Amino acid sequence: MPDPADTPTPPCYAVIFTSLRTEGDNGYAEMAKHIAELAKQQPGFIGMESARNELGITVSYWESLEAIKAWKENLDHRQAQSRAQEWYKSFRVRVCRVEREYGF
Repeated sequence: MPDPADTPTPPCYAVIFTSLRTEGDNGYAEMAKHIAELAKQQPGFIGMESARNELGITVSYWESLEAIKAWKENLDHRQAQSRAQEWYKSFRVRVCRVEREYGF
């Protein structure tokens, strides 16, 4: 089981991607792996957490809104976004500022 993302002292930003998948793979697993690896290479990327049962939730953490915008505009990421209706019944993206963090 993976550990929670190691984030710096706030503030930072979180992108929360919540989704319901369609039936079948249609190349989804391969693209999801590629996109996750690519995100880790982006300037301003901090970390990522993901879980899926029926509802999938992926939270990525970023240093700035500019880094999030650059990631959204990444060519490979845009190609994945163009297949959203093929892979998802529905999804939501929420961009949040992380003000506080605590835990053990």
